[in-house]
Amino acid sequence: MTDLGLIAAISIFTAGLTVSFGAIGPALGEGRAASTALGAIAQQPDAAPTISRTLFVSLAMIESTAIYCFVVAMILIFANPFWNAAVEAAQTVGG
Repeated sequence: MTDLGLIAAISIFTAGLTVSFGAIGPALGEGRAASTALGAIAQQPDAAPTISRTLFVSLAMIESTAIYCFVVAMILIFANPFWNAAVEAAQTVGG
């Protein structure tokens, strides 16, 4: 396997790991937050607007973590800085 193939394989594998862990963590966090909020609303229905507002802000912050992981994965696949350096090094060595 050439150096370019190795860099491509590592980039794709790392992007897959990033997306998988970036999706599992926020999914579990959002489920736990929603469950806890529904339990709190069931115990105190008068506080439902406050709890709902806090829940939505929390869900947005948790979801942003997943979006950051997605962006990192896309950078690894489509704009990997190591890829350009490896191509330039290969062209220098190759002629």
